Amino acid sequence: MNAPTTNRGHQGWLTLDQVCEELQISRDTFYDWRKKGRAPKCAKLPNGSLRIRRSEFEKFMTKAEANA
Repeated sequence: MNAPTTNRGHQGWLTLDQVCEELQISRDTFYDWRKKGRAPKCAKLPNGSLRIRRSEFEKFMTKAEANA
């Protein structure tokens, strides 16, 4: 019997859609924040899509909470 496959390599990364859904914002708002340096730090993949480390998202949320 083969061991089940896991998706562990991707657990540390969030897609742009996941981040926007979590924050309840549009992609346009995210790109505006990114342009202004207010978005969480992103990694740009060779295909142009963005990924956000879960740890960077948590830092972003902690900072936002402290500023509230």
